Amino acid sequence: MDSALELVAKQIDFARSYTLTLLDGLDEGLWFTMPAGCSTHIGWQVAHLAMAQYGLCLFRQRGRADVDRDLLPRGFVKMYGKGSTPECDPKKNLTAAEIRAVFERVHEQSCVEIGGYTEASLNEPVDLPYAVYPTKLGCLVFCSHHEMLHAGQIGLLRRLLGKGPVR
Repeated sequence: MDSALELVAKQIDFARSYTLTLLDGLDEGLWFTMPAGCSTHIGWQVAHLAMAQYGLCLFRQRGRADVDRDLLPRGFVKMYGKGSTPECDPKKNLTAAEIRAVFERVHEQSCVEIGGYTEASLNEPVDLPYAVYPTKLGCLVFCSHHEMLHAGQIGLLRRLLGKGPVR
């Protein structure tokens, strides 16, 4: 049977794999389009996922680290964090390629560091947001749940932009 740490690592990988299927083949020119009646766009969703994964899988597990300077560009959390307002003007955003690069870097670093966490450390308490438990483990569990929630929004945006469902 998998440990709790192995289980959350698999859930995080599954959620990311699903999100990537939604982004595959999607023209980056559509990343900042807000369909009628929507207050968000794919670029914000992807950037928000990167920022949240950093917070839940890295920062809340071990605080700031030197490697963090290379993960998130200056102003990233303010532009794409919880409570931020998606801006459809591409000039007021990072490019789709830059967002995608941050998305990938944060995920790669998260996978590396999760592999080094101990089961004992997962019981340490944290404040909201978390899922299931008010612990570091709860943050890791919430990461996959949060990504699936936003993957659903990306899927809806795809459909509103005229793209078919993923298979």
